[in-house]
Amino acid sequence: MTNLILAAVAALIVGVVIGVLVGRSGQGSTLRQRRAEQQIDELRSEYTRYQAQVNEHFMESAHLLRRFNDAYRDVNQHMARGANRLCNDEDWQAELERETSRARLEDVREDGVEPPRDYAPKSDPGEKGTLAEDYGLPKKERA
Repeated sequence: MTNLILAAVAALIVGVVIGVLVGRSGQGSTLRQRRAEQQIDELRSEYTRYQAQVNEHFMESAHLLRRFNDAYRDVNQHMARGANRLCNDEDWQAELERETSRARLEDVREDGVEPPRDYAPKSDPGEKGTLAEDYGLPKKERA
């Protein structure tokens, strides 16, 4: 009977050791899984914060650009009102308007280099430009 009791105690000890080993190996994967889920949650919250920062940046940029455009428009209107009020010489105003419109149309810099155009310039002032609807069509089809 003593042998039977010793065998039962030995089996109990072996069972407890095996149970502890199996339990720890299962906890290791569960612990790794919890850590991975925690890292995923941290990355999600960091990504959400980043998106909020990007949205805030572009909202502020749009607001600043709107203010900049408003200030530019105000300065431009102020200069135009001042020119109208202070320059009462009509010949001089007409010359100023011609210069302004010519500078806008030609867009030539001081060094004489002009930017590329998306159209072919006219060789004669009375000639139809390339943007005319009937440009390049025979005279029969122009109607």
